[in-house]
Amino acid sequence: MFVVLGVIVTIIGLLMIWFNISYSPMKKQFRKDIDRLTAENKLKTNGEVFTEKDFEDLPMPIRKYIENCGYIGKRKMSYLTMQYKDVDFRTGKNAAKLRMDYTQYNFVKQPCRMALDDASMFGVPFQGYDYYENGKGGMKGVIGKLITIFNDTGDEMDRACLVTFLAESLFVPTVLLQDYVTFEQISDYEVRGSITYKGQTVSGVFKFNKDYEMESFVTTDRKDDKTPWTALCSNYEVADSGIKVPTTFKAVWNFTDGDFVYFDGKISSIAYG
Repeated sequence: MFVVLGVIVTIIGLLMIWFNISYSPMKKQFRKDIDRLTAENKLKTNGEVFTEKDFEDLPMPIRKYIENCGYIGKRKMSYLTMQYKDVDFRTGKNAAKLRMDYTQYNFVKQPCRMALDDASMFGVPFQGYDYYENGKGGMKGVIGKLITIFNDTGDEMDRACLVTFLAESLFVPTVLLQDYVTFEQISDYEVRGSITYKGQTVSGVFKFNKDYEMESFVTTDRKDDKTPWTALCSNYEVADSGIKVPTTFKAVWNFTDGDFVYFDGKISSIAYG
């Protein structure tokens, strides 16, 4: 009896140590992928800065956004790093909220997006890896640092990840200058954006407020059943870089029986490389 209890206590102790050390295989893989991608995706900007001429062929609302957010005169970037702290995340309408940190990288040379979720459930670490590279997207979730609880891939994931990259394109203005994206003005405050890559084309509508801050992006290309999905941005502030950026972001499924906010977070930092 005492031997069994001793073994159980030892196993629990080892698990607690494993759960609480900073190392995890998924974090290691994420860091390895980011190091590779930052080396592979450098644009040959030669220190160039954005000028008004760069955006002269784009719709007026986007030109206003670029000007009013302070990108003119700033160095052109090859990638974006965005970090969130204490995001409220839910996997379903009736699911409990999961509080997590979220780190993402968006690369410009080719549409590519990598993001790491870091959270815990009842003291057990949970990590998720959202990825899109070479036209393939997916989402993998691991609990206890070792046990895979889901690994979603397929055509629907490919489109969902590509349209998410498009939704965030205005945060990385060098994306707007690439051949894989196109834009069409709908009204004084609305622009339809489209992105084509690896045989997939997805699109959505950007909406701006009177200050030409991007408020929302709406698309029906994330799910096969065309359920609308909305990204909401708000509370713009001028960062240390001198660029005005949103500090709040929400991701919403617009179901017929009501909206479901499944990602609600504050952006703690935005940086460029």
